[in-house]
Amino acid sequence: MTEVDLHDLLLKYKSHPYELVRIQTPHTGRVEFKVEDGMAISGPKGKWQEIRGTLLYILERQKNPKPMYAPIDGTVVEVQTHLDGAFVESDEYLMSIKHPMNKEEVISKILCELLHIFRAPEKAKYLYSPQLAAKMGDKKEKEVVIQPGDEILIMSRMKRDIPLVYKGEPGVIYRTYFSPTRLVDQGEPLLGICPVEKITSVTRLVQQIHLEWEA
Repeated sequence: MTEVDLHDLLLKYKSHPYELVRIQTPHTGRVEFKVEDGMAISGPKGKWQEIRGTLLYILERQKNPKPMYAPIDGTVVEVQTHLDGAFVESDEYLMSIKHPMNKEEVISKILCELLHIFRAPEKAKYLYSPQLAAKMGDKKEKEVVIQPGDEILIMSRMKRDIPLVYKGEPGVIYRTYFSPTRLVDQGEPLLGICPVEKITSVTRLVQQIHLEWEA
């Protein structure tokens, strides 16, 4: 990415610093909405995200109601009101959350275009593997080199822990996108890997983002 490309990308984010987060059903059931278009909502709070976000809807299956909460701050848009009270299939689109991005979130988005992204193979919780945790120790992210074949993460899903092996190019962990307490959707970024020889140029671009964002 050239400086011109980065400048244009920053202008786009500064003029429209939002992302739309789609809300879909995790399984089949009957939907009962608890929000409406234009409502301001809150995501989870607390050190460990232990305080739940705003209640978005209830999904009832086999007389078992399951409350579903907002995963992020923002404003509710595109509520599919015709589905209120209806039985829906898994992955049914219900609404979106218009989330205002801060500078760090914009940097994370841009880094997704600069780095090799290791993405979630399935919807699950993720944590560092014991091998990677031991390698990291007191080191900072950008000091930890990983190689193809390294066991880097553990995928925790349905009471099973599955080790994940890195198959990309050698590099350092430049950005971690996940939290061990948060469920990550399939395809979402987990780690951003930067080739050692590109660390200086990527860091320079991040510094430029900081300068231009405040301008």
